Amino acid sequence: MALQRSALVASGKVYQTHGISRRVAQITISAIKEMPLIASKVGGCVSLGQGIPSFPTPPHIIEAVYRKMREDPDAGKYTLGPGMLELREAVALQLSRQSGRTVDPDKEICITVGAMEALSAAVLTVVDRGDEVILPSPNYASHIEQVLLAEGIPIFVPLLEANWQLDVDEIRRAITPRTKAIIICNPHNPTGANFAESDLRMLADLAIANDLFIICDETYDFLVYDGQSHFSLTTIPELEGRIIATFSFSKKYAMTGWRVGYVYAAEAILDQIMKIHDAVAICAPSLSQHAALAAIEGPQDCVAEIKAALQRRRDLVCERLGQLEDFFDYVKPQGAYYLMARYKLPDVDSMTFALRLLHEARVITIPGAAFGPTGENHIRISFGGAESELNEAFDRIAKWLADTVK
Repeated sequence: MALQRSALVASGKVYQTHGISRRVAQITISAIKEMPLIASKVGGCVSLGQGIPSFPTPPHIIEAVYRKMREDPDAGKYTLGPGMLELREAVALQLSRQSGRTVDPDKEICITVGAMEALSAAVLTVVDRGDEVILPSPNYASHIEQVLLAEGIPIFVPLLEANWQLDVDEIRRAITPRTKAIIICNPHNPTGANFAESDLRMLADLAIANDLFIICDETYDFLVYDGQSHFSLTTIPELEGRIIATFSFSKKYAMTGWRVGYVYAAEAILDQIMKIHDAVAICAPSLSQHAALAAIEGPQDCVAEIKAALQRRRDLVCERLGQLEDFFDYVKPQGAYYLMARYKLPDVDSMTFALRLLHEARVITIPGAAFGPTGENHIRISFGGAESELNEAFDRIAKWLADTVK
């Protein structure tokens, strides 16, 4: 049977919004989270969906937390709001080395409940109702909802689909008197792009010339492939006072469930971010902060092993997609562990395509439309899973395509 366009929605649930605030009623749960929820009811699915690496948290991190819990009766209590001083000092030292200038652990660093809290707090701090925020498209789905939650207006600027790089000229043309900020995730979720230093420097010049904030999501700063380097906007001193950078321990140290990250910003900005942090979180989980400290101070060979394994998985997924070239086009990822695959089936929206893969092939992917308008007609594939899972997923996709598409 040929694929047909469908009116299916992800969950089929009708939400009651009477009495609910406009800022909440207008946002949605990310398809990244919703597709695994649907799959849990379908059963027997393998995942190319949510970005959860298969690796266990390294043993030295777990042992450090065990030891802290046994030996320190205060280990399970609140920390200071900005986080444990030892952890802030460790991340400030690391960031100082990366950025080339001294970062103050007392005034410029706050430990957060993952990078997600840091990003949400950053957006809520600088975006007012009606402010425009420029988002490259495709763009990480939660950035879109964070802007909407702040009652801002997402302005989508397409990436160059030939290589998923920034189109700086289009970003320049998208700036208006209402533009307040640009959000950049680099390396990029969902495309796997590693943005060029020259483009990022031009982006910084635009922000300075137009008095804009840049919110940087650097969750995957360690994860670039093929001997490439990662360029961080935190290295540009002229951006001080207008850059808010967020970082995560989740992917680098296989700590997604520990929920710990941090935000870096100038003191005047961080003072305001701290208001939101205090109102919604008080502090990051204390045991997770001890785990993060052990991660930074412990051996780093685990990071190299994770990176090497993910490069092998990237190559495997590209090989399997290459075997399905009649059905998919893609750009080889340069970083992170995602790619956007454009399917060649006509008249099928990405939500319909992803739902049929889920229900009929038992494979979880994320519909490209969740990542902004340029994501339509794509699915996002995560290659964070074990190689056996990746092969099983592509075996199922290949069989489904052979049986379904005539």
